[in-house]
Amino acid sequence: METKIYWEAVYEAKDSTEVSWFQEHPEISLQFIERTGVDNSVQVIDVGGGASTLVDDLLDRGYRNITVLDISSAALQVAQERLGSRANAVTWLEADITQVELPYKFYDVWHDRAVFHFLTRAADRQKYVEAVMHSVKEGGHVIVATFGVDGPSRCSGLEVVRYSPDSLHDEFGNNFDLVDSTSESHKTPFGTEQKFIYCYCRKG
Repeated sequence: METKIYWEAVYEAKDSTEVSWFQEHPEISLQFIERTGVDNSVQVIDVGGGASTLVDDLLDRGYRNITVLDISSAALQVAQERLGSRANAVTWLEADITQVELPYKFYDVWHDRAVFHFLTRAADRQKYVEAVMHSVKEGGHVIVATFGVDGPSRCSGLEVVRYSPDSLHDEFGNNFDLVDSTSESHKTPFGTEQKFIYCYCRKG
C-alpha cells in the first residue's frame, strides 16, 4: 500500500489518543528543544508531527515560528481542530519527508519522534538526511527519536529499523556532532512498553 494511503487509513480508523506513540506531553522532546538554548522566535520543524501535542506545548512556551510536517492530512487536521484559532499561528505541510522540497538553510531546530525508524530502505534514509542537510542552518539542532535496539521490530503493522545512539548518528554522518542521547520507556495507551532512544545533534 502506498505510504500516504496507509497513514491516512491509520488516522481515519483510530483516535489520535489511541495510536501507540501518543504522548499527552512529549517531555523528553521538550527538554531537548529547551536545552538547545534557542530563542523562541527561531524556526522549528516537527517532522511527522501530525496529531502530536508537541505543537501545543511549543505554542504554550511562546515559540512563534513552528512548522508541522506530516504525510497524513487526517493527522494534521486532528491537530488543527484541537488547536482551534491557534492553528493559524502554525505552518502546516502535508508532505512525504523523503520527497518534499524544504527551504534552504531555514530551520534552527529539526525534531522527529518516530518517523525515521519507519524508513527501512537505505535510499529513503539518504533522502531524509539530505533534507536535513539542505534545510537546517549551519550550527542548527537536530533531535531524532527512534525505537531502540530493544524496542519493537514492528509498529502499526509496519517493519521498523531499530537503533542505538551510535548507529543512528552514523546514519547522519560526520556533518553532525552527537551532543547527547537518552533512552525512554514509553507506555502506550494500551499498557504496553516501547523502548525509544533520542539523539540530539548539531549540524556542522
